[in-house]
Amino acid sequence: MRNRFDEQLFELNREIIEMGSACENCLVDVYRALHTGDVELAITVRSNCGVIDQMERDVESRCMKLLLHQQPVARDLRLISSALKIITDMERIGDQIEDIAEIITFLKGHSLDGMDLIEEMANSTIRMVTNSVDAFVKKDMDMAQQVLRDDDIVDSYFKDVKSDIIGRIANNYSDGEVALDLLMIAKYLERIADHATNIAEWVIYVVSGIHKDA
Repeated sequence: MRNRFDEQLFELNREIIEMGSACENCLVDVYRALHTGDVELAITVRSNCGVIDQMERDVESRCMKLLLHQQPVARDLRLISSALKIITDMERIGDQIEDIAEIITFLKGHSLDGMDLIEEMANSTIRMVTNSVDAFVKKDMDMAQQVLRDDDIVDSYFKDVKSDIIGRIANNYSDGEVALDLLMIAKYLERIADHATNIAEWVIYVVSGIHKDA
């Protein structure tokens, strides 16, 4: 019985890793679309993000079966309960990537020319998502803690981006609508970073049994 349960836990781990990888790939692609103004790539990203929703449903189903049909010990319960939280954050990352992709289609070929702050913010956000997934794969508390620290960096970038865009609009920036679209993209990046932080916090809980909100 325990061997079968361990096999199911292994599959649960694998599915979460695959879901995290899908989030990473979509985030990298939407950044590339934003950087280059590639509307077609943005449309493809929106389509690709749909698989993340299905992955969430599959993992949720596996978690519920493990809880209902097996007898998990405390450590297993931590993993399963954390998995349910983690996939919710991953699904929301996917939603916000779709939102960014949609905005890119409205930008109609505008790129990030002259918007270095958003590029730096995007790169930091990608790193946070990648490291939060890697921390889960490796059950690495140090890496998870680094993700928590990096969230402050992304928050700081968002404040700087907001100030920069407000300044551009005040100085008669030629296309205020584009500026506001870029501000929304920055806000979505900040939210994605928050979800990566949540994932890292649940990794810490899996390893240590301690969650900051407990």
